[in-house]
Amino acid sequence: MKSQWECFLQNLGVWEGSFTNFSPQGTLLKDIPSRLTLEGLNNNQTVRLSLCRSGQADMVLEYSSMGNSVLFFENGAFSQGSIQLAPFTEFGAEFGFIAENRRLRLVQLFDQNGQIDKFTLIREHLAGTLTSQTPTLQIDDLLGEWQGEAITMYPDWRSPDTYSTILKLQLDDTGRLVQSLSFGGHNITSTATVKGSIIHFDQNPQKQIQVLLLPDGASVTSPLQVQLHQPLLLEVGWLIQSNLRQRMIRNYNDKGEWTSLTLVTEKRVSPH
Repeated sequence: MKSQWECFLQNLGVWEGSFTNFSPQGTLLKDIPSRLTLEGLNNNQTVRLSLCRSGQADMVLEYSSMGNSVLFFENGAFSQGSIQLAPFTEFGAEFGFIAENRRLRLVQLFDQNGQIDKFTLIREHLAGTLTSQTPTLQIDDLLGEWQGEAITMYPDWRSPDTYSTILKLQLDDTGRLVQSLSFGGHNITSTATVKGSIIHFDQNPQKQIQVLLLPDGASVTSPLQVQLHQPLLLEVGWLIQSNLRQRMIRNYNDKGEWTSLTLVTEKRVSPH
């Protein structure tokens, strides 16, 4: 098994793309061209990060170890963010995926009142390689049965867990989305309204969840309001190919502590 540092090194390269800001309702606010360089130094003992946006140098950082707010998977996918939900503080996380010459990252942020503030979608490709961007994700792109493999990692470094998953997404006669999820002996069924690019799981008034469909196969799942003393999860998905999707889930317990990070790689085995 690779070390966390070796997993981080999967991200080395010059990544060109853009930072696109969206409102909680999915309105495009601004799109900024970007160039991110992750360069290994001293035989990859150190990594220098250089970020330029709109042609201007924004940030230069050097890393020689990993912090306690981030975990990497062996393919280089990662999430970093808040390790504790606390009153009157901003809360959020970044999720990053890699597929060949492409990366997709998404940052979701909540304001000091616990409400969704904004999303930043970061789409990148290795400099000098060709890439094509796909339209905004549609609900039809996700319908059907998806079978996957999940790996769950823990911030306390205990051994990861792996298990199979089945996700079924279908529309009922009234146009509501019915989601059935099976994993690790658990079976969860929930329903949601679909209005354009917003999927709203509204069954529980105390715990309403929104899924926002975004360009290039991205989706982001967030509680409308993060609340103290209630477990919560943040999720980002990426439809890499029409029948191949990855989802990453960052879980928090009822004390607001970050407890685990799960990466699901799933393939659609039957269409809707």
